[in-house]
Amino acid sequence: METPKNSKSAIRLPLYIALGIALGIFIGANMAEGNGPSDSLYESIYKFRQVITHIQNDYVDEVNTEELAETAITEMLEKLDPHSVYIPAKELEISQSQLEGNFEGIGIEFNIFKDTIHVVSPLSGGPSERLGIMPGDKIIKVDDKTVAGTGINNRGVIDLLRGERGSKVKVEILRKGNSDLLEYMIVRDVIPQYSVDVSYMVDDEIGYIKVSRFAATTFIEFKEAMNKLSKAGMQRLILDLTGNPGGYMDPAIKIADELLAGTQMIVYTKGKDPRHDAEYFSKTKGDFESGSVIVLIDEGSASASEIVSGALQDHDRALIVGRRSFGKGLVQMPIQLKDGSALRLTISRYYTPSGRSIQKPYDGSLEDYHLEFYERFQNGEIYSQDSIKFADSLTYQTDKGRTVYGGGGIMPDYFVPLDTSANSSYMTRLFNTNSIAEFSLIYADENRSRLEKMSLADFKSSFRMTDKIWADLQNTGTQNGVKFNSKEFEKSKQLLEIYTKAFIARNIWKNDGFYPIFNEQNEVFQKALTLIDEANKLAENQ
Repeated sequence: METPKNSKSAIRLPLYIALGIALGIFIGANMAEGNGPSDSLYESIYKFRQVITHIQNDYVDEVNTEELAETAITEMLEKLDPHSVYIPAKELEISQSQLEGNFEGIGIEFNIFKDTIHVVSPLSGGPSERLGIMPGDKIIKVDDKTVAGTGINNRGVIDLLRGERGSKVKVEILRKGNSDLLEYMIVRDVIPQYSVDVSYMVDDEIGYIKVSRFAATTFIEFKEAMNKLSKAGMQRLILDLTGNPGGYMDPAIKIADELLAGTQMIVYTKGKDPRHDAEYFSKTKGDFESGSVIVLIDEGSASASEIVSGALQDHDRALIVGRRSFGKGLVQMPIQLKDGSALRLTISRYYTPSGRSIQKPYDGSLEDYHLEFYERFQNGEIYSQDSIKFADSLTYQTDKGRTVYGGGGIMPDYFVPLDTSANSSYMTRLFNTNSIAEFSLIYADENRSRLEKMSLADFKSSFRMTDKIWADLQNTGTQNGVKFNSKEFEKSKQLLEIYTKAFIARNIWKNDGFYPIFNEQNEVFQKALTLIDEANKLAENQ
């Protein structure tokens, strides 16, 4: 006799029940803390207990209650808002390390080309660098297990190479010019992660700082970058927060404080419980309170990035240049759970000094919320400022009377449309298959001794894509399944040259080499350079 198959509704039933159970557990935890629940909550908890008992005793199939509970918790939080999240214990360590500014491992930046792990660069001061592991090395085995040609992904590499400080891992490496594998026994160590990607002088007066996220060490890194640039003569600052998803609030407040004079509000929060209401003001004497500032943002700038740009805009301290930011204005409180997992629960909302709520609307659909990012492309907002409509009720005033807009995210003072004129499907496929990065690593490895004798300035002025280099890049694409298209290649040729040159420079000078070249085609950065005089006028009126 054939075993009946579960219908979709039968499969979903335990999930819905588990959702209710998780809600009951969550409510019960609050009850235990003495929050004075109503009788209906007691009745609900009793009902959930009955349901879970019947599932355990009577449900037709074996049920993994732990998995159901985690699914239920995740779905429950999605009904609240898009940023209240549950983090399983196994994922918490990586999530925390990204914010704490360090992790434990062997210390390499890697990429996977042709099913093989390539070392892009050993991280400065890490154990791999100390042992002499080099860019271009290919990791073939880890602890005697072959990893090349096995379909390993980024997550698999991290699982193999990360580990507690002091633990050991053996890697076997294929290096160009060596026929045999080179064996390294690496003792894992703490590897610092940097959130200030780069800082450099654009010219004699303009300094540039790129902040990629707001982690525990961000403000210290920012101060070091500011000190370096100030010694080099910086009078004007371009602070690049494009693509910065946020992170910790504290370093964002400190960076805003560094640029704001006197006692000025930076951000305030309001929640259901008054104990989650707070106001944050500038209070320390910063080293750059008078020089002009331009802040770059785009649709990928969120949370802490919006705190900084919103405060500087409201107080007329900086020109904001780019495109409307993401609109993440909800504050999460981390809650550690007993099994090692964690809850990040939204407790309040961010508001800029003028009263603008940073958070964009949320109608209960997590899918629709994230699709809003892509709708900006479809409705034309990314390409034209005229496509952005604001309600009259959402207009606010800066300290000096300039009009700014609410409704979610920070609207820049100067809008910069996304330039797609040089894009092509051919170039996109080269990126998507890692062909540009792969070719750049190979080229840098083959020419390393010559390139390392050059200064970055000499490389920037002298490097040109020859016919042979173009042919080798195209060949790398062909090997990765990207069919050459001459028409699309010509359309994207100038942009491809900048990208390739930047990636080659990155393999030699790291981010110090990458960004000065990459920014040659960065339309937001290039627009900022034309607005220096405007930023100067704003600074002079402080």
